[in-house]
Amino acid sequence: MNPLTLFGLFAVFAGLVCYALEARSNWWTLGFAAACGLASVYGFLQGAWPFGLVEVAWALVAMRRWWMQRGLEKV
Repeated sequence: MNPLTLFGLFAVFAGLVCYALEARSNWWTLGFAAACGLASVYGFLQGAWPFGLVEVAWALVAMRRWWMQRGLEKV
């Protein structure tokens, strides 16, 4: 396995773990957003730009979800 493949594996695995643990804390949602960002970088570096674009969209959705959850926890 080359370093780019290992990076992609890490990004997708981190996203899976964070997604599975999202119900425990809104920080896992932020972790999911970060993992999606890393997966997007991987997609663009690998040359799979449609994957990179979709992961950017997932990262933005997760960031918004984290932002909204953060506001609810303060109430």
